[in-house]
Amino acid sequence: MPVSLFTSSLFAPLYSDDEIAGRLADDALVAGMIRFERMLARVQGHLSVIPSGAAEVIDARLDGLQVAPETLGAGTASAGVPVPALVARLRAEVGGDAASWIHWGPTSQDVVDTATMLQARDCLELLKGRLSRLLDTLEEQSQRHRELVMAGRTRTQISTPITLGYRIAQWAHPLVDAEAAMPELLRTVLRLQFGGASGISGAIAPDGSAVSGALARELGLHDGPSWHLNRTPILALGAWLQQVSSGLAKMAGDLILLGRSDIGEVRCGTGGGSSTMPQKSNPIQAEAIVTLERIAATAQSGLAAAAAPAEERDGARWPLEWMMLPQMLIATGAALRHAQALAETLTPDTARLAARLAANPEMMAETASFVLARAGVSRSEAKDLVAGAAASAEPFAEALTKACSLDIDWTKELDPATAIAPAREMAERIFAKRMTG
Repeated sequence: MPVSLFTSSLFAPLYSDDEIAGRLADDALVAGMIRFERMLARVQGHLSVIPSGAAEVIDARLDGLQVAPETLGAGTASAGVPVPALVARLRAEVGGDAASWIHWGPTSQDVVDTATMLQARDCLELLKGRLSRLLDTLEEQSQRHRELVMAGRTRTQISTPITLGYRIAQWAHPLVDAEAAMPELLRTVLRLQFGGASGISGAIAPDGSAVSGALARELGLHDGPSWHLNRTPILALGAWLQQVSSGLAKMAGDLILLGRSDIGEVRCGTGGGSSTMPQKSNPIQAEAIVTLERIAATAQSGLAAAAAPAEERDGARWPLEWMMLPQMLIATGAALRHAQALAETLTPDTARLAARLAANPEMMAETASFVLARAGVSRSEAKDLVAGAAASAEPFAEALTKACSLDIDWTKELDPATAIAPAREMAERIFAKRMTG
């Protein structure tokens, strides 16, 4: 069995995402940690926390330096984190008196958490672009099918008519909210971590806050109190990723149902051949999205397990984030990629949609009840009349005409096309949030 769907040469092409994985690779993390140390020396030199000459040497000699991750593995096994081994390597590279000023005041968690946020920023930039593109496509499809009436379904049963355009808008709805939440998410998540051994920057007091503010500006992150114990940035990122993953899984799940052999109202995606049944075209991409959402949900519980660290720092819970957060980022990235392909290839079977409406005229039962109520029939009596007509062997409209003596044009009132206007209005309200949210 694969150690991970995301690294297996057999399964990664379906479940992983090369672009996200590249941003989360070990060499990217090491590069982020080196950048932290280099920028720290730079700002501390400017603030005279360390000698400016030493800061200039460190800045120059760490510029463009690459350290192979595998050379730090033994150090990680010894210290629990790769930072001590990395700092030793950086000091060896810089040499001379300047080397002793590297890593002046921070702790390992400051370095790893900040490098993680730099990686998260790169991933979020990519995910933001994909999400925006998907929403553009869904909005186009919703507009294209805004007058295509279909049977709505609630709790697996045909309910009332809607439009395919409205159904597509509902797929977009949680994603629109996620897009609108992005600015606040970035402020919450992309924080510098700087607190030293116990979170108070005691080793470089009273310069801790000044160094933190300058370093945050240098790295393009938000400054604030150290968050060694407050894992809000990680939890907030996980919650946003789960929101997106869940929204995509809703879309994928509906497409699986709509594409069933016995329903067949919408087709989308590519591939999906069976090893033994040549007539089948399995919904591989939609199924993969559902799988990826379950992976993300499981990983999110791991982030929650890491969110209550002991004392001032905790080496037992913290590594759970290194395991779980990358899974959520990769799963969400891959799901967005598959969702884009599904949205672009979505094609309704108009004949089947029309046949479903014609075969189920009782889906207009709610409308009939309200028509009768507006005509003066009590709600309870209207309900009984409509229920009797729906159960009749006669056509629904004819049964209603016989059941009441009111002059009502049931052919007009029971036209499923009456759903077009309210469905279009609701869909437009959903997408309007992209402009006002």
